[in-house]
Amino acid sequence: MSTESPIVYLILGAAGSGRREVVADLIEAGISSDEKTVVFLADSEAASSVDERLSDVTRWTASDPTTIHAAWPADATVGFFVTDGRKDPVDQLEALKPWIEARGVELARVICVYHCQLVSVHKPLLTWYDACVHFSDIVLLNRREGIENKWLSDLRHRFEKQFIPCLIEIVKKGRVHNPALVLDPLPRRLSHWFDEPEESWTDQVDAPEETLILEDGQEVEDDEEMDDEDIYLAREPSGRRKRVIPDIRDYLPTS
Repeated sequence: MSTESPIVYLILGAAGSGRREVVADLIEAGISSDEKTVVFLADSEAASSVDERLSDVTRWTASDPTTIHAAWPADATVGFFVTDGRKDPVDQLEALKPWIEARGVELARVICVYHCQLVSVHKPLLTWYDACVHFSDIVLLNRREGIENKWLSDLRHRFEKQFIPCLIEIVKKGRVHNPALVLDPLPRRLSHWFDEPEESWTDQVDAPEETLILEDGQEVEDDEEMDDEDIYLAREPSGRRKRVIPDIRDYLPTS
């Protein structure tokens, strides 16, 4: 997996979705022993027994929603940046692009760990996770215990109707079936936020010419969305996001 520049994987998802377990599995089963890994965790994340499986942990901070503070270890060749699962993922992704560029590393993939139990109980979080999926190359369905097959089938149907190009895989007992597939740097994300400036997101491979995005069961006209500005990053003149997602903290345990 060695490249001329270090590479980083961005890990999205809600707090409690099992992201650290997934990262540990990917490192153990998918990263060569020749590589030096680093895992970036938000300073607000409590310590976990899973951390013992992570070879090197660096805490990152954010003085405001627009700035990420974290030093890249000089010897690290592969990084896993776990976003703050209690804050807006779009704000963090917006701040991560300049952080990645400033560190001289390359984005390998954006991985979304989907908390099925949480979303099944709180329907508004479908739209919160829609934002994560929009930026992701692969979605890992986790925390599926007690979830009916019909719910999972409906979720997959939702992805299909959104014409999502990213891969959808299952996590079982904290492990993915094919770590190499998850870590493959081939881009499959709908968003082109992390792509080179000269590329337009409408040039995306694998996406249909006319894209409909479902929001709470309602179709959004594609002529509203088909422009060069990312639909989740776009802002009103007032600075407010044009597309607002729920505050994840309203649906998470307080402890």
